[in-house]
Amino acid sequence: MPGQSSSITYLKLIGTMFMWGGTWIAGRIVAQELTAPLAAPAIRFLLAGLALAGFALATEGRIPRLQTGSEWGVVIGLAMTGIFIYALCFFYGLKQISAGRGALVVALTPVLVALGAWLFGQEKMTPLKLAGIVIAMIGCLTVVGNGNPLALLHGAVGMGEWLILGCALCWTAYTFIGRQATLSLSPLTATLYASLIGSLLLGITALVQGGTEIAEWSWRVWSSVAFLAIGGTALAFTWFADGVKRLGAAKASVFVNLVPVFAVLQAAILLDERLGFAVLSGGLLVIAGVWLTTNFSERTA
Repeated sequence: MPGQSSSITYLKLIGTMFMWGGTWIAGRIVAQELTAPLAAPAIRFLLAGLALAGFALATEGRIPRLQTGSEWGVVIGLAMTGIFIYALCFFYGLKQISAGRGALVVALTPVLVALGAWLFGQEKMTPLKLAGIVIAMIGCLTVVGNGNPLALLHGAVGMGEWLILGCALCWTAYTFIGRQATLSLSPLTATLYASLIGSLLLGITALVQGGTEIAEWSWRVWSSVAFLAIGGTALAFTWFADGVKRLGAAKASVFVNLVPVFAVLQAAILLDERLGFAVLSGGLLVIAGVWLTTNFSERTA
């Protein structure tokens, strides 16, 4: 049934955002404990690729192959934007700013995606859809700004903020390339090969950079890498790609506004960050913005 299918897609996207919220916590742990953190995402995406290959063998009896040059092209594009460059910005950005502030970047992504989809003539930009995105944006800014949505505008923007902004730009590109990829590839296939290619690029960079003594990693680093690989990559990337395929780039990406809410909630539990009324009120604004945007999209589909 179409309604049932949409409900499952929504639940998967919410679950994806919960796991991606956790990646900010795991990323902060890795960035703080390792001087040269790129070996961690290299292992993360290698494990994710192997997990996806095992899943393909278990469910389909074979590992899918890329058949054409265009398929290789889009997969390399996914690996470069959503894995390699994103990881550089993510881990080095989290060396300088907290997980909660870093999570603010995801609030920019739906706006960039929606504007891009409108500019490329893929999706309509209407006043009600824009209102939902703005409400969700204000909610995210309120959560991270601890009640003041203009907090970031009052301070100097350092390298950490610019690197995290790079994450938003990378993820916007990844979303559109992913939409193109799913025209000929399954989400599992696209994520599998992107993970392996991204792991290779990160591994080479880590070896050149040095500081890859993985035998000295703490249990906190290893558990963070395991979560990043299985939950934050293998499962979440596949679910998000499926959501983009079923709902469209702008609509699926609006759910990304939930990531900072989940990140702050998990940080309060795992990192002892203070959780106050401002976080709860901002979270309600995010949920309201997501609801407004998705309901409007359904009525005009």
